[in-house]
Amino acid sequence: MTIILFNKPYGVLSSFTDPENRGRPTLKDYIPVPDVYPAGRLDLRSEGLLVLTDDGRLQLRLTHPRYKLPKVYWVQVEGRPTKAALERLRRGVLLEGRRTLPAQVTVMPPPHVWPRVPPVRAKSPTTWLQIVLREGKKHQVRKMTAAVGHPTLRLIRWAVGPLTLHGLQPGQWRYLTPSEEVKLYRLVGLKRPPQRAR
Repeated sequence: MTIILFNKPYGVLSSFTDPENRGRPTLKDYIPVPDVYPAGRLDLRSEGLLVLTDDGRLQLRLTHPRYKLPKVYWVQVEGRPTKAALERLRRGVLLEGRRTLPAQVTVMPPPHVWPRVPPVRAKSPTTWLQIVLREGKKHQVRKMTAAVGHPTLRLIRWAVGPLTLHGLQPGQWRYLTPSEEVKLYRLVGLKRPPQRAR
């Protein structure tokens, strides 16, 4: 059983191959560990935490909304959202005929994170939001902020449940510690399989 935390840089695909064969950077360029797969994805323009594992049961529980594992995003948006716009995000936004689940949304100071390459180019003031979701539809955060009039300029997934990017720079990865593995399996209601030698 293997679990890896990876800080996905901007412009890197969340897969080990480029399905369009365009030579774009992939996980293979960073992670030399065989037989692990991402539990969830981040789009090409998004950065931050990816959890990779070879345990299919864990992969399912980390991604399925039934298990309600919170995912924390730090989101830089255009403009200054009003209280009404923030409340719409919190209540849920109608996207493609379906309302998103309620989210925790707070305005936050600009986080002390690595500079993005290429840098964000903003024509107006920007605001950083912390958005906590318990579901993960395709481009959900970007669609939510756009729906309330504040397009996303930069998106970083900081945490999945108790796992965070702390100590990982873009392109860096690490194995979970045994104590982290125990806590994670307990949190998602699974029995931890025996640890194999790496």
